[in-house]
Amino acid sequence: MKNKIQKDEQMKRVHRQSFLLNAREKRAINRYCEKYKVNNKSKFIRETLVTAILKKFDEDHPTLFELDGQPNLFSNSGS
Repeated sequence: MKNKIQKDEQMKRVHRQSFLLNAREKRAINRYCEKYKVNNKSKFIRETLVTAILKKFDEDHPTLFELDGQPNLFSNSGS
């Protein structure tokens, strides 16, 4: 039971992030939410954002070999 309480505390959302939308972006989100019957915009935006981030991380995972067959795992491709 103690682990469940500890896990619940770790999953509690306590970090607020805010961002601004222009009128066109806001209308697009509102239209989407109306069309697809999204009742919780906060949840929708959070899940959409995290899904996009995780997808990008998955695409960018280190590979053992570059396309040219050269080792890549420990190379410093950022410099």
